[in-house]
Amino acid sequence: MRSVRTATATDAPPRVSWGLVPAGLLSASAVLLFGVRAAVPGYVLLVAALALAFIVNRALFRDLLLVALGLLIISTISVEANIDYPNMALMGTVLTLAVLVPYLISRHGYRDHAIRFPIRTGQRWNTPERWYLVIVVGLGYVILPTYFIRSGAYQNWPAVTAPDEIARLFVGVGFVGIWDELFFICVAFTLFRRHFPDWQANLLQAVIFCSFLWELGYQSWGPLMTFPFALLQGYTFKLTRSLTYVVCVHLLFDLVVFLVIVHAHTREWLAIFPY
Repeated sequence: MRSVRTATATDAPPRVSWGLVPAGLLSASAVLLFGVRAAVPGYVLLVAALALAFIVNRALFRDLLLVALGLLIISTISVEANIDYPNMALMGTVLTLAVLVPYLISRHGYRDHAIRFPIRTGQRWNTPERWYLVIVVGLGYVILPTYFIRSGAYQNWPAVTAPDEIARLFVGVGFVGIWDELFFICVAFTLFRRHFPDWQANLLQAVIFCSFLWELGYQSWGPLMTFPFALLQGYTFKLTRSLTYVVCVHLLFDLVVFLVIVHAHTREWLAIFPY
């Protein structure tokens, strides 16, 4: 097999490469681990992806290993929506490690700066970017009530009525939304982009993103919504190069998610949604 070169500033990634095979297998392992919840086949596919990457290209192997470590860490727990205090602490710790471990290995083990978290870019948001935030809220208002209530997916989240329960749901939804961008965009998408064209890297991360959200609770016809959302987030990050901006987009969407879930469980509350 021909070696796959890592892209540089003057050398764009090839449109077709053998590296797509192990990268595709790695993304497919997320479907098994989180979507199908078949741990053993998922781990076998993950190991096969790394083994093939090692044969095809060592640089690709190093980067896929970081993504694989994140997936492996996440797979040690269930990410189903559970806002009990012990589970929130456990899930918060595991998800943090899934980002922190690849970052530390990249920074201190590989001694590169591939994984970055661009919070302050120095660039002001332009008018289309500001309007996009408004559009995101509008789309969430139209799409999310229909999805959650008509599909019954809201039942994958606990009913909350007490103030502390509502607060925990709010914090949990927001935390996972921020983490999504840290791992799927700043880690997975960024590392895939070193070896593949942006559109291929975006598809690879979106498969993993969508698989994780399936286990989290976005089931039924949820992937028809979450997969395009993942692609849009990757594309938005490519355009803006701003973690802050994609996090704001995600949190605005998740704010509507939170409100819809509360309403779906207690219909007399927040009766403001069309469905």
